[in-house]
Amino acid sequence: MRKRILSMVLATFMVASLLVGCGGGAGSANKVGVAMPTKDLQRWNQDGANMKEKLEAAGYTVDLQYASNDIATQVSQIENMINSGCKVVVIASIDGDSLGTVLEQAKEKNIPVIAYDRLIMNSDAVSYYATFDNYMVGTKQGEYIRDALDLENAAGPFNIELVTGDPGDNNARYFFGGAMDVLQPYIDSGKLVVKSGQTDFETVATANWATDAAQSRMDAIIAANYADGTNLDAVLCSNDSTALGVANSLEANYTGEWPVITGQDCDIASVKNMIAGKQSMSIFKDTRTLAAKVVEMVDAIMKGKEAPVNDTETYDNGTGVIPSFLCEPVFADINNYKELLIDSGYYTEDQLQ
Repeated sequence: MRKRILSMVLATFMVASLLVGCGGGAGSANKVGVAMPTKDLQRWNQDGANMKEKLEAAGYTVDLQYASNDIATQVSQIENMINSGCKVVVIASIDGDSLGTVLEQAKEKNIPVIAYDRLIMNSDAVSYYATFDNYMVGTKQGEYIRDALDLENAAGPFNIELVTGDPGDNNARYFFGGAMDVLQPYIDSGKLVVKSGQTDFETVATANWATDAAQSRMDAIIAANYADGTNLDAVLCSNDSTALGVANSLEANYTGEWPVITGQDCDIASVKNMIAGKQSMSIFKDTRTLAAKVVEMVDAIMKGKEAPVNDTETYDNGTGVIPSFLCEPVFADINNYKELLIDSGYYTEDQLQ
């Protein structure tokens, strides 16, 4: 009897060891890789934390990695996820064109890839895309400036400057395009004037969405165009880190009336600026909503089903249209930030003081 029990224990141990050794243990079978670009921007910390929490609550093991905005680091992290038994990989890319080679490895191992918030370009290994409606983000920013300046009725002209995001982030073009589709007719008619003359995407882009880069560029714009007291009426900023740079520059160099400034992500520093009257609005993309949708997508994939999508026409990554789920953004300003950000539990009141 004792010999039989010993044999059973030994057999169980050998089976367990074999499963672990081939990556087939329970943890590996339910393992999801989540690759985030950086911890330098608050929104990515929240995205990563929200996704990890919701995936773990759904029973998955999560390998969450941040790449410090270094492409080689992100490629290495994704490669490790592929080789360590992740069954699905969720990627918010640093540069949407830089992952083709490593994603070929995922394709070879039949590992589905979900592009998260930033579309991964020129790779047929991308299975799905989950994001907010990025064109709508820009549209809402442009509409906010239109309504704040009452461009439909006011005589003008009004002075505006344009600041968008990283040229390697495909979303930046959607943000900028959505906003400019609203604002361009007023620029063409002369009601809006870009005194710097800087209007094309490449010129107004901000590498890595960096606050200091946006601040430095705005310093130069103010010195050349607004140092004599000329009024700046609005600054289109595609996100909060660039808006923060613009606000910092204005505080240091500008003497006119404070302009309308847009933003995105509702970072704490920018919400504080909003409360203080230094930023007019910020697009609120509740990462809890997006994280919950990604969990649904992962869960469907793990169960051999099609992931839920609501857009099969818009986002072509160069190899074809990627089935996408688009969440709807809203904007926060001084009138509704408490309801959107505090009452919903996204922030506590203490965090915004």
